[in-house]
Amino acid sequence: METKKKALIITYYWPPSGGSGVQRWLKFAKYLPLYGWEPVIYTPENPEANTEDPSLAKDIAPGTVVIKRKIWEPYSIFKMLSRKKDISSDGGKHIKANLIGSENKSLSHRLSLFVRGNFFIPDPRRFWIRPSVKFLSKYVKENHIDVIVSTGPPHSMHLIAKGVKEATGVRWIADFRDPWTEIFYFKHLNLTKWAYRRHRNLEQSVLDSADVVVTVNNQVQKDFAARTSTPVAMITNGFDHQDIEPATEPRDMSKFSLLHTGIFVDNGNPEHLWEVLGQKAAAEPQFLEDLQIRLMGQVDSTILAGIDKAGLTEKLINMGYRPHKEVVQWQRRAQVLLMPLRKEPEAGAILAGKFFEYIASGRPMLAFGPTQGVVADALQETGGGVIVDFSDRESTKREIDRLYAEYLQEKAAATAQEGEVSEGGKRVSGGKIEFSPAVMKYSRQNLTGEMVKLFEQI
Repeated sequence: METKKKALIITYYWPPSGGSGVQRWLKFAKYLPLYGWEPVIYTPENPEANTEDPSLAKDIAPGTVVIKRKIWEPYSIFKMLSRKKDISSDGGKHIKANLIGSENKSLSHRLSLFVRGNFFIPDPRRFWIRPSVKFLSKYVKENHIDVIVSTGPPHSMHLIAKGVKEATGVRWIADFRDPWTEIFYFKHLNLTKWAYRRHRNLEQSVLDSADVVVTVNNQVQKDFAARTSTPVAMITNGFDHQDIEPATEPRDMSKFSLLHTGIFVDNGNPEHLWEVLGQKAAAEPQFLEDLQIRLMGQVDSTILAGIDKAGLTEKLINMGYRPHKEVVQWQRRAQVLLMPLRKEPEAGAILAGKFFEYIASGRPMLAFGPTQGVVADALQETGGGVIVDFSDRESTKREIDRLYAEYLQEKAAATAQEGEVSEGGKRVSGGKIEFSPAVMKYSRQNLTGEMVKLFEQI
């Protein structure tokens, strides 16, 4: 029997932590054994996590070695300076969800960001770098690790991997789920010139020292490739077909349900959407009766205020954070999936992880943000929906009218007949789901195969 090769994966996010940051390498690690690789996970024992989702533990492949070691993080300092809690007493339904890019410009908030950006470089997990390098260098030498992988943010994980590679010579892949100095919130950190150069130099050292750099979209891939001679590959995020099939409940056709899952931040608030929905509900009694707005995840107070201002609070179901398995089931049952990006010029280059679960659900997506960029391109490629500019009220109204008309037609058809139901890029019949090729290429299992090719190459 051939012995599996071993990949050491250095990640801050791992179950029971929930949220989007954990999904990418949890799923890669789940499918690596199918390709002859054994994942070895290195992660904090006591991370600062906004949410927990113990149900994710089911995705950890049997026999996976998970090494957890204590970490110290100075978040008590940030909380004291900003004078706020990260999560409210209502379980995360109603929070200030965008602490870095927030509209909050109070002195305490700005002071908190200044300390965060200038004193804790590259991030508050920096105090874990040195002890981790010492521990892992010994572990790698004693346990025959074939490849090292670091995934960030937080980018301290890359600096740990860099130190381990220097000590052991084992090849290293630096996986960037988000950019570093080019990410949208970087400009909000109130950096001194020295701190900016320090961030930039550390980023460059990672790009130049890694054997392969991996990004999640082609825009970041191009940006990094222009800065380093290190090979830069792109492997997107994706969806896990095992999470999506079969649906436990049929789609509820009694409501024109608009669903948003995940963190809903203040600078991603689609104000015109709430206005259009409110005015249509006031003018059309049937639309008012049919409308339902469902939010799952952490929701900024400005979102709730916009819905209330539009007179739609009674149409809102705010569920707070829910287990991931439950979230993907609700995505399949919704009529329309909402995906606002952020009102930042960099937003067009970011393809959020939930995008892929949205397209796999087969439900139409209504996105808000730059109409040119990776999201617009991916929507066109997959036929997953449309994107309109935040400021384009007329297009917002036109899309809501179109989607509601389609809902009424689908509702009438569902009432007239039972049985097989077509859902966008896939067909549901007796619980079996067939994804279109344009969607299937984003399956986590297929994407793991792409990652393994990089492992083998180095």
